[in-house]
Amino acid sequence: MTFVTKLTFQSGDRAVLTETVDELKALVERKGGQCKGPHTSPENRLSVPQYQTLQPGDSFDPWSYSVYERRLDIHGAEHIANEIGHMEFPDSIHVEIEVEQQQPLGGN
Repeated sequence: MTFVTKLTFQSGDRAVLTETVDELKALVERKGGQCKGPHTSPENRLSVPQYQTLQPGDSFDPWSYSVYERRLDIHGAEHIANEIGHMEFPDSIHVEIEVEQQQPLGGN
């Protein structure tokens, strides 16, 4: 069985996101792991309404911000993926980790 660890990073700070993901990819490759990515998703522009009171009615201009996303896939190298799963990341980055078990081609 081969494991693929899919790491998804989201942040409103594109520079910190890019630096963190690039450093992580370099770490995986330096330790001998196979890494695909980073895959970049389109910028997600969000808008949040702001009301002057808790009741519907008068409102301020909506608060708008961008969320950037990068994804890395680590193939095999479970020990490296485990190490990354226990790392500390900047507070401005949201990290999701998904582990997928894959059968080799032609396997039962």
